Amino acid sequence: MKSLLWIVLFLLGLAGVVIPLAYLYTASKLPPLESEFDVEKQLKHSIEGERMSLRAGQYQKNPRPITFARPDFSRLPKDLVALYIRHMGCPRYFQTPREDGPAWAWRLFAGVTTGTTPPGDGGCERLLAMRIANALGIQSTVQQSVAAHRLHTFMQKDQLIAYDLAIIYFERGVVGVEDAAFALFGRDLADLQLAELAELQLALPPFGYYGDLKVCRNPTVIRQNRDMLLEDLSGWKLVSEDRARNAMAQPVFCTR
Repeated sequence: MKSLLWIVLFLLGLAGVVIPLAYLYTASKLPPLESEFDVEKQLKHSIEGERMSLRAGQYQKNPRPITFARPDFSRLPKDLVALYIRHMGCPRYFQTPREDGPAWAWRLFAGVTTGTTPPGDGGCERLLAMRIANALGIQSTVQQSVAAHRLHTFMQKDQLIAYDLAIIYFERGVVGVEDAAFALFGRDLADLQLAELAELQLALPPFGYYGDLKVCRNPTVIRQNRDMLLEDLSGWKLVSEDRARNAMAQPVFCTR
């Protein structure tokens, strides 16, 4: 029994040395991730290059800017945020405290070692940070987990949402929800109504209906799914029943 105890203590001590060393080694292989400025600079380079590659072959002037502006959560429609967090599986994302300390460290460790993470809204924080890491060109799960931890040290919950929605890739030259809003509805994101925001949500993860929305494929199915999202949103009290019902009465945008 005493021998087993010593073995357990030895393994714990070994882990206390190996894990920090592995973390520091992995972190040394990552691009700079010390501040939001580092993230913005790298995304700016890749996203502006993506947009410019599309504009080079266009004869008609595109009114959308090429520049990548720092994501600003306050500019996002609240209804879109409500739809997005609901379908990430965290409808109470902004009603629970940010996850930190041992709980956050264990979540990242479990994600690497078992491929699953404990329940709770911290899972959405991890998912968002991992997506941002992926957009920065960081590929492996271990590297993304280390990058997610670095990002989580200086990004709050609202910043994680804002950056994630700004980097979603839809097609060549269309990156982020503001580009997608203009591509699908011909208007700025801030000008979309609840029914249109619900359709836009269908273009986002986990649904991926962007192509169908753009060419108006199966508008009956689009409407059924849009109305399902609106009804669900009302059920979670994230919008009022009246607003949801009025939005459900609207035809699908591409059939107007």
